[in-house]
Amino acid sequence: MGTDPEHQALARQGRLAGLVIAATGALWVVATWAGSHWDWPMRTRALIDLAALGGFVFALIVTFRIWRARRKDEG
Repeated sequence: MGTDPEHQALARQGRLAGLVIAATGALWVVATWAGSHWDWPMRTRALIDLAALGGFVFALIVTFRIWRARRKDEG
């Protein structure tokens, strides 16, 4: 990885995607456990699932943009 600003921006975006994936997964597991432990309504559990899906989709989009930017640099 180079020291130019573009490579640093891609590295920063990669760290962001990794952090979002890890945090979303951990929070989703904890929220799912809490929902079953405290018997939350299904509506609330579905909202938690949708929020987790949103976090994973965001990370997927960021990862896809990084992949496209690196392919553009190679070619």
